[in-house]
Amino acid sequence: MPVAVEPTSAPRTPRQRPAPRPAARRKPAGRAHGLWPYALIAPAIGGMLYLLVYPLVRAVLISFQDFRLRQLISGNAEFVGLRNYRTLLADPRFWEVVRRTFLFMAVNVVLIMVIATLVALMVERLRRLGRTVVLCSLVLAWAMPVVAATTVFQWLFHSEFGIVNWALTSLGLDSFERYPWFANGTAAFAILVTLIVWQSVPFAAITLYSALTTVPLELYESARLDGAGAGRIFRSVTFPMLRPIFLLVFSLEVIWTFKAFVQIWVMTRGGPGDATTILPVYAVQTALSSQRYDLGSAASMITVVLMSGVLVLYFRQMFRQEDETR
Repeated sequence: MPVAVEPTSAPRTPRQRPAPRPAARRKPAGRAHGLWPYALIAPAIGGMLYLLVYPLVRAVLISFQDFRLRQLISGNAEFVGLRNYRTLLADPRFWEVVRRTFLFMAVNVVLIMVIATLVALMVERLRRLGRTVVLCSLVLAWAMPVVAATTVFQWLFHSEFGIVNWALTSLGLDSFERYPWFANGTAAFAILVTLIVWQSVPFAAITLYSALTTVPLELYESARLDGAGAGRIFRSVTFPMLRPIFLLVFSLEVIWTFKAFVQIWVMTRGGPGDATTILPVYAVQTALSSQRYDLGSAASMITVVLMSGVLVLYFRQMFRQEDETR
């Protein structure tokens, strides 16, 4: 007889447990919790506004006022509109100072960028020991305080005790015995340029060297295989890769050169005559010599506008070149 076989039931699958719901995020208890981060940075922002923004706004206001020694003491200054600016723009000495300022800036920035680029390229090719020595020397030179470096240069070119006159006299150049460097306008201008370039090259060179280390070596090898020389490699590979860093360093050096007041004031105070007087020095001279703080503030505002204009023109030119190369 055939045996009846009971149908086998399908295997039971284990019951899946429901996925756990994500825990609901707790809302901050109270509005004060969300304001706490802003309260932490409020002292820094307040200090920045007081030390940077307030003097700028105050200088702008004084440039539109009749603000002399009497107004400085009494505080009752009368608004005169654009009279201070018209007075400056009608002064031939002011335009001579503007011309000298742009000449001073151009000479310094060109020398800084050229020397810093050469130093960065040299450091990149040195071995580890030589690279360490050069970088440490650059850092030490850059870390020297401005007033200390200016005082050292004053003693180097001292007419009686300076080592420069001693060295030149020892080489047989008897005309440099007791030579008064700071009494000659061209010589004083050249010494200030040397000082500012010496102080600025370390920062620019270290920044450019750091950027050079990010360029892939494969690009250099491909360029060499194509027969490119050192100049061609720099123009076609290095500079295009580092253009943003060059732009940054250039803009910083323009600002640094435009505000080079301490070195000139400590070393020559703008002399001899007006040979080393640039706009920041002219503004201080105008404010202190005859207590014309209004004219000094107006000169400072014109300096800010001119510096901003130079940077804007340079940025536009650089961005236009980038758009053409894309």
